[in-house]
Amino acid sequence: MTERPLTIGDLAAKKQAGDAIVMVTAYDHPGAQIVEEAGVDMVLVGDSAAMTVLGYPSTVPVTVDEMLMLTRAVRRGLIRPLLVGDLPFGSYEASDALAVETAQRFVKEAGCDLVKIERGGTTVDRARAIVAAGIPVIGHIGLTPQTATALGGYRAQGRSAEAALALIDDALALQDAGCSLLVIEAVPAEVTELLMPLMRIPVIGIGAGADADGQVLVLHDLLGIYDGPAARFVKRYADLRSVAVAGVGEYAREVRSGAYPAAEHGYRMPEGEAARLQELLAKGR
Repeated sequence: MTERPLTIGDLAAKKQAGDAIVMVTAYDHPGAQIVEEAGVDMVLVGDSAAMTVLGYPSTVPVTVDEMLMLTRAVRRGLIRPLLVGDLPFGSYEASDALAVETAQRFVKEAGCDLVKIERGGTTVDRARAIVAAGIPVIGHIGLTPQTATALGGYRAQGRSAEAALALIDDALALQDAGCSLLVIEAVPAEVTELLMPLMRIPVIGIGAGADADGQVLVLHDLLGIYDGPAARFVKRYADLRSVAVAGVGEYAREVRSGAYPAAEHGYRMPEGEAARLQELLAKGR
């Protein structure tokens, strides 16, 4: 029997019990089916899709419509895990009204359980507005890819005491704004360790040490599908790209040599039908 869908309350209970929360970023229906069967707790349709599956050079160009299309595909493959939609760059920063409108689209059109937004600062106000509209929010601090240029590139954040204190202040502000969870990316483990006693909500780490309540990795990274540069925190649990390249290469060789398709890969007419077809063709001519 299929387990019931998880709730945000279930994640809070996991935090209290000290049970790790497993989160994976996926972008399509087959990926959703894989992580569903594997038993993860949360699935993020991240704007990292811009680079991983859409071929953009960064997360910045991806549009709301593109993200909604991917998120709908993932929704159709999930039953138990919570679904998180990543609001892309430019879709929520300008005003509370814009933030609420975009978040509502992800819930109404794509079936998201929560939405995720990046940074502290003015994003705290956006988070508060989305929560007030009845939509659960996940905050995201540390390395925030949408504003990586302003942060000096894709590099660890909070390495000085002052920078770490600013991150902790952002985390607490997002918590006070009503966020249901927090993602903390690419920060020293010491920062996470000092932050955790201050957090009432679950904290999901990615490159932030082992003290967080859970971890998240991108499906294409952990399975070795994406061939772009991998962050230090990525651990590859499989090398599916090499397997895929080898498989397609073998297919190409067999097509060129005539080995594929063989008789067992095709269909035959019932006995006598080919002869009748020849007769019909002959009469028609």
